[in-house]
Amino acid sequence: MPAPRRQGLSEQDRATWALYVRHVLPRAGVAVPDAPAEPPPPSPTAPRPAALVVLPTVQRLTPVMIGHHPPGVDNATWTRFRTGKLSASRTLDLHGRTAQRAFAALQDFLGSAHAEKLRCVEVITGRGSGETGGVIRREFPMWLNRPELRPLVLAAAHPHAANPGSVRLLLRRVRK
Repeated sequence: MPAPRRQGLSEQDRATWALYVRHVLPRAGVAVPDAPAEPPPPSPTAPRPAALVVLPTVQRLTPVMIGHHPPGVDNATWTRFRTGKLSASRTLDLHGRTAQRAFAALQDFLGSAHAEKLRCVEVITGRGSGETGGVIRREFPMWLNRPELRPLVLAAAHPHAANPGSVRLLLRRVRK
């Protein structure tokens, strides 16, 4: 159970704020802000909420791991997918991009592929020159598990064991 939320700032918080503000140089024409104001105490006659509204819980998705059989994929589909027999409808090549541009391209690519109801796509991250691969290849699994991409991806696997620079993604079906 989370700790109850405090209503105002403690004396320690106010002292810390005052110490911090002493070292701040204001911009030209801008005054140094005062300490945060203390919120007014709650009125004793204020009505109390009748009941808390309970919102439905959102299903927590398990993290996508490249090459691991996820729940929700039958064995026949998983075997076809991980062995490369399920062909990719579209390919995105991330070679030569910075990590930031590669992530933006991946977001656009997966968003449009999911909107077009594609089932299997391929992303080429490249092997990279480092011992553990390039930046994009290292960051790619983390990108797939970000909140904006995780709901789109069902599974990920290398289509061929000898090529770790390419990843096939099985996208979730659009449910109505």
